[in-house]
Amino acid sequence: MWAQETLVINGVVKDAQNNETLAGVNILFPELQTGTVTNDYGFYSIKVPAGTHRIEVSYLGYQSVSQRIDVQNDIKLNFQLSTAAQDLEEVVITDDSERLNIRKPEMSVNKLEIATIQKQPVVFGEVDIVKSLLLLPGVSNAGEGSSGFNVRGGAADQNLILLDEATIYNSSHLFGLFSVFNPDAIKNLKLYKGGIPAKYGGRVSSVLDIYQKDGNSRKFEANGGIGLISSRLLAQGPIEKEKSSFLIGGRSSYAHLFLKLTDNENSAYFYDLNTKLTFRLDQRNTILFSGYFGRDVFNLSDSFKNIYGNSVFNLRWNRVLKDNIFSNLSLIYSDYYYGLTLDFVGFNWNSGIKNFNFKYDLDHYLNRNLSLDYGIHSTWYEFNPGEIEPNSASSGIIPRELIKKYALESAVYLSVEHTISEKLSAEYGIRYSNFLRMGQEGLNLYDESPVTYNERFGIYQEADPVDVKTSEKSEVERSFGNFEPRLALAYSFAEDQSVKLSYNRMTQYVHLITNTSSPTPLDVWTPSGKYIEPQSLDQVAAGYYRNFANDEYSLEIEGYYKTLRDRLDYIDGANLIANDAIEQVILPGEARAYGAELLLKKNKGKFTGWLAYTLSKSEQRTPGRTPIEPGINNSEWYATAYDKTHDVSLTATYEVSQKWDFSANFIYQTGLPTTYPTGQYVFENMTIPVYADRNSNRLPDYHRLDISATYTPKKRSAKAYSSSWNFGLYNVYARKNAVSINFRENDDTSVNEAVKLSLFGIVPSVTYNFKF
Repeated sequence: MWAQETLVINGVVKDAQNNETLAGVNILFPELQTGTVTNDYGFYSIKVPAGTHRIEVSYLGYQSVSQRIDVQNDIKLNFQLSTAAQDLEEVVITDDSERLNIRKPEMSVNKLEIATIQKQPVVFGEVDIVKSLLLLPGVSNAGEGSSGFNVRGGAADQNLILLDEATIYNSSHLFGLFSVFNPDAIKNLKLYKGGIPAKYGGRVSSVLDIYQKDGNSRKFEANGGIGLISSRLLAQGPIEKEKSSFLIGGRSSYAHLFLKLTDNENSAYFYDLNTKLTFRLDQRNTILFSGYFGRDVFNLSDSFKNIYGNSVFNLRWNRVLKDNIFSNLSLIYSDYYYGLTLDFVGFNWNSGIKNFNFKYDLDHYLNRNLSLDYGIHSTWYEFNPGEIEPNSASSGIIPRELIKKYALESAVYLSVEHTISEKLSAEYGIRYSNFLRMGQEGLNLYDESPVTYNERFGIYQEADPVDVKTSEKSEVERSFGNFEPRLALAYSFAEDQSVKLSYNRMTQYVHLITNTSSPTPLDVWTPSGKYIEPQSLDQVAAGYYRNFANDEYSLEIEGYYKTLRDRLDYIDGANLIANDAIEQVILPGEARAYGAELLLKKNKGKFTGWLAYTLSKSEQRTPGRTPIEPGINNSEWYATAYDKTHDVSLTATYEVSQKWDFSANFIYQTGLPTTYPTGQYVFENMTIPVYADRNSNRLPDYHRLDISATYTPKKRSAKAYSSSWNFGLYNVYARKNAVSINFRENDDTSVNEAVKLSLFGIVPSVTYNFKF
């Protein structure tokens, strides 16, 4: 068979209802014991011997297609998949497709269907992608009301978050209560926790890759929802039927309007806009333009105003160069803005980070056992640490602009997916990244280090510059280059069982300057340079995977260990805000994280859900640079601010009937590390607290139960307006989970006391969803 002439079959798989391309569809040839999956744009290509073969096309939530084809020449074969009928108890996936996933050398990857996310009970009734990710093993955050998320003991700034390939620098609205992703506009998402393919780089912890829908090119449709504090609306339809489409969606919160009725001068709200235009020029060429714009506004008695948000735009050209080569050219602009107005001080503050990104990626299908991904990426960065200007004629503020910084990051990569035998498959590759720190005004130069150690007082101090250098932004101040190998292996020792192993090295050249456990809008991004080294990570992971009971259940068990070099730490008393010489208050350290993850899922039937458990440790240390220096925390390892020993999530959905289904989540987590005072002393009538070692204490354990019910009235006809009601209770038993514990002196008794801050008790929600 291997000596026979091989021919190319390629095509695109789409949704039959709206013509949307489908990523990750299984294309199988059972008799040949081979197959492939569609890429992010719904394209597939595979080589098979001439002759008559059975082809099966399957995708979760859609009816499978099976047919026999006579292959005598290279052929283009497109598929239209119909969604599963509502009266089907379950979607039948063929055994071959599940065996393909077992054999595939992809590990430490989680995929969530939007339909699954939309059933999760969440705070305020707002469906949230990031909150759903927190129910997966290895993913957590720094508590209620915190921005971002942490993956396998990594910091929130170490996650690469992509929306249609554009970088999102802050994934949260309202300081973490909502995410920036409108679920109505999202087509698919993947979270890579390990075994990260070579096409991704620039962050060391994880990759969250999200794609927006292309838009319905067959008919106009709209859907949305009205909740207690926010609403959303999305519209899509053809520009030219079957050839081009548009999508536009918006969300906004409005709880601040009710506060005004009570004479409350404070307010906090957000709004965002998603848009996409798709033009299919012919069978080989597609042009896509997508964009996102979001803003958060926070007012405090009209004397404090905070505005921040992301803006991203992407112009892409998909082209089938040959029957077995697919290319994607992207031009991307990303802008994260932070603005602050303080009327009682009399100034405005503006900061942010912009980048312009060029990407050219190719998928090359050599034969049915070997495929290549390769490409080139280049990103220009402009860092604006901050601008201060007076906001009125009477203000005494002197205008000041912190020094802007510039950098160019480029990379080339090659990744190979190789089916070595029927049981063994591999994905291996290499990425070479290069980072150029460009010239700037006022670059401080030091004799030795920007941070000195005062042996007399036993403290680290800011060093005095010996000179200041100014250079053009076209000049290179420092260059970094790193090879980043990747490897993943899968050995299937049975049709429904496999073991997998992965290794990846990642390098991160940009750093989030913060001393909080969760990113805040005031945090500043800064590039590696003359005195700041890039972070470099090595991670190994191993796992066991099995499907049970005709694929009704699946089990994933993974263990991981990762080490990180040149993780920034901050000297005691560091001033991070409006600091033009941030290198004077930071020291390079190291970090490590290790743990085990379990994910047990029930995939079929009226009752579905999963149990996720993570046992892990995340810690860091910053040793002294010389024998006389103590380093940070006496050079000892200490828990990171997002270390959680135990993390349990139980998620369940029960479909009672076509009208009613119920969902519930239960979460239990070890309390976050913190630092408590152990004593105090009085100096010149001031009480000075004495603190324990960094993060040597913990907040109380965190746990809560959420429930929701969805009622869907029966539609009167196939084309009629459809709707549903979602009723939810967040934190059913009103657990007062601690966000922080502060210590103070009681004004009445003069006794020291601990004060717990909690954000939420029980929170009810009602959301009306509609579609027409």
